[in-house]
Amino acid sequence: MNTPQINIPETNVLIVDDTPANLRLLAEILADAGYIVHPITNARQALSAIQHELPDIVLLDVMMPEMNGYELCKQLKSNELTKNIPVIFISVLDRIFDKVNAFSIGGVDYITKPFHADEVLARVRTHLTIRDLQKKLESEIAELTTFNHTVAHDLKNPVSGIISILRVLIDEFLNMSDDEKLESLKVALEGGEKIFHIIDELLLLSGIHHQEIVMEPLNMKAIISEVQNRLHVMTNENGAEIMFPKKWPVAIGYAPWVEQIWVNYISNGLKYGGDPPRLLLGATPKSDGFTYFWVRDNGKGLTPEEQSYLFTEFSKLKRTRIEGHGLGLSIVQRIAQKLGGEAGVKSKKGEGSLFYFTLQTAEFES
Repeated sequence: MNTPQINIPETNVLIVDDTPANLRLLAEILADAGYIVHPITNARQALSAIQHELPDIVLLDVMMPEMNGYELCKQLKSNELTKNIPVIFISVLDRIFDKVNAFSIGGVDYITKPFHADEVLARVRTHLTIRDLQKKLESEIAELTTFNHTVAHDLKNPVSGIISILRVLIDEFLNMSDDEKLESLKVALEGGEKIFHIIDELLLLSGIHHQEIVMEPLNMKAIISEVQNRLHVMTNENGAEIMFPKKWPVAIGYAPWVEQIWVNYISNGLKYGGDPPRLLLGATPKSDGFTYFWVRDNGKGLTPEEQSYLFTEFSKLKRTRIEGHGLGLSIVQRIAQKLGGEAGVKSKKGEGSLFYFTLQTAEFES
């Protein structure tokens, strides 16, 4: 057959049919289209094969000796490991009863023989797409559950602290010195600021998902100046030194988001860097049309394991002088991806870290 081959990710298709001619024809149709095909002539062999390797989809004849297709489908759907594998029945049986029975036991589709190659391929592609979307949805639901739990926990801690302080103030106000009252109010204020910061980052994260932006050439010098203003107090408190070039390459992006990337990278350098922190900022245009922006710190460096989860949501390192809640670097990654670039880290234990992001290059500043 000359079925046009399309670009298909590695996909395993199990075909179960006791008629050799049908089995060969289906296998040829699917193999020519780029699928990895596993043809099997009876249901019991199919069960054994599935135990060794789970297929992405099953094409299943109904009328077979020893165990028919309906019984095989029931066994697949009763097993936690195989219940979500799509099963398409292919049968000469054309009665409504047979089709309804196939759907009632968990089949996702029903093709009657004789079949056409284009119809088989269209239905296989459709149900593989549906399954991929289901997996993506399941992953996003799990991620959202983790998100909700972590944010609730991160908000609960400062709220509990503020409530405790207010209770002490109410119960002991008349017995407290002015210095004790002021110190309590300062701690409560810090808790409130932490809550505000978490909410601010959540709003930013939501905006990254939904906000429509206009990409334009960036004045990186002005962006860095604004970042310095935002982090002025934190920089002074840590006795930090921040060095950066006099001229920056011009890249394409969205200034408020790029500013947030720098804020997250530099604030992390202040939190996790050396004592005192020394940060070097820079940019390197690459031949692929992107500019590589980076922040190098003088911290203790990161192990490969730490690097692997650093940009996942809510991860945080335990060795910080200042507590963080783990949203910042995941926001950086999402921003960079939304702007068409990427973000990451290069580090060796004991040698500091270099955090980077890339943006499409425009031209050099004069």
